[in-house]
Amino acid sequence: MPASSPNPAPPGYLVKHGDIDVGGLPLHIRSLLDRQQFHDPLGVAERAGISSAAWPLFGLVWPSARVLAAEMQLRSFEGLKVLEVGCGLALASLVVQQRLGLVTASDCHPLAGDFLARNAVLNNLPVLNYLDGNWRRHNPLLGRFDLIIGSDLLYERDLPALLAAFIEQHAEPCCEVVIVDPNRGNRPEFSRHMRALGYGLSERKVTVLPGLAQEAYKGRILSYSRERGSS
Repeated sequence: MPASSPNPAPPGYLVKHGDIDVGGLPLHIRSLLDRQQFHDPLGVAERAGISSAAWPLFGLVWPSARVLAAEMQLRSFEGLKVLEVGCGLALASLVVQQRLGLVTASDCHPLAGDFLARNAVLNNLPVLNYLDGNWRRHNPLLGRFDLIIGSDLLYERDLPALLAAFIEQHAEPCCEVVIVDPNRGNRPEFSRHMRALGYGLSERKVTVLPGLAQEAYKGRILSYSRERGSS
């Protein structure tokens, strides 16, 4: 990590720094120290509809995010507009940016954009495009994309329908959607919604996290694709 990089913590929060291996690419990541980091004197969390327990989750490095970032190491992004949804610390977006892809990261958390900007600096990357992406409302600035990616997004019962509707608003007619899911029980419901939107599905089991430690992981890479004119 470059010692000269300015990385003050947001007021009221403790952070940590670490190197994350995502398929052979080391990322230098500033994250929240733990799940106890909550500071909201102005009531931003309440207005955003995020509970105090859920508030810190965006700022942690999750196993599925590492899997998605490693998957992006294997892809070509020439000619594609890429959107990461529910990006959190946006490991996958950092990889796409490093591979010269045209990527937009999105999340509904008010601190996500700041963490992304600072982590881009830590990894000597240009500024990444970040826009608010709240699945429960219209997001007119986001536009449409050829490849939509995300990780561990189906952790509540109402999210499959919300995520599918959000994707439909921001997917080009011919689009691929790649979701890394740690075997959440809501996965079949999401796939049902995606089939109704004209997407076919292929999936691949993942049993080991990227990196030399060979840490165990249980999950799947879900690849949904829709050709132009599908319904």
